[in-house]
Amino acid sequence: MTGFEWGLFLGLGLLWGSSFMWIKIAVAELGPFAVVGWRLLFGVAGMLLVILFRRPPWPRQLRDYRNLIFLGLINTALPFVLITWGEQTVDSAVASVLNSTVPLFTLVIAHFALADDRMTSQRVIGLSLGFIGVLVLMSRDLLSGQSGGLLGQLAVLVAALSYACAAVFARRTMRQVDSFIQSFVPMLAADALVWAIAFPREAGNLVPSLPITWLAIAWLGLLGSCLAYLLYFILLHRVGPTRTTMVTYMFPVVGVALGVVFLGEQLDWRLAVGAVAVVLGMALVNRKPRVAELEPRVEPEQAG
Repeated sequence: MTGFEWGLFLGLGLLWGSSFMWIKIAVAELGPFAVVGWRLLFGVAGMLLVILFRRPPWPRQLRDYRNLIFLGLINTALPFVLITWGEQTVDSAVASVLNSTVPLFTLVIAHFALADDRMTSQRVIGLSLGFIGVLVLMSRDLLSGQSGGLLGQLAVLVAALSYACAAVFARRTMRQVDSFIQSFVPMLAADALVWAIAFPREAGNLVPSLPITWLAIAWLGLLGSCLAYLLYFILLHRVGPTRTTMVTYMFPVVGVALGVVFLGEQLDWRLAVGAVAVVLGMALVNRKPRVAELEPRVEPEQAG
């Protein structure tokens, strides 16, 4: 990647990696749908200003708008709600590690959906190592029978799967759509859907009263959604879905550090071992093979 692309990559990792801490803070006062609704409302407001300033070209095909709305469901509404709901019972550090499995899911989906991203034995080993890391992370709740924490972790994993599906879907169908439109329209559609569920489901607890909650949702909306999605879609179409989703390598580092330092979350051996296994698994999955491994094998000619 170029220096500019590495800058986008690092910025995106810091923005999304720290989002797990702010989600944990916001969900302490509000329900998950209200948190996501406010987060997306701030994000939509920020994106609207960007759209008015940049004036990007709008799609002319109805199919593109259908795809954008669907992208809003699988890349925004569903994963945002699942992660926020999960963090009611899961530490932000654990959620950041579990969400970093996105490249593992992306690899499996891309194998079947994209012609230039196939499985190899090295990647199978990486997937297996990452899966072991996830099991280590979930082992405490699995062995203790704490269904709340286990369901929360499963929700974050389903969110990671949804992100992976969205990355491949966007790569296949959104090449012709401007990155700013790809950020704005799905976010707008997702926010409308989330508020439609939040009003009847969490009525009476929709407006934050604590300044720290307002700070959390404003940060999540303007930086963790608006700015982050702009960086994400620019990267997606410059370097592809596999390299872009590798940004989740940074989630365990940023998320664990912030959770332990600022939220007082416990750094036990399961978190450390599970995080290392997941990161090593992703490194194997995404390591480029050597040139010699790519060249076809030539059998020596037999004499005579």
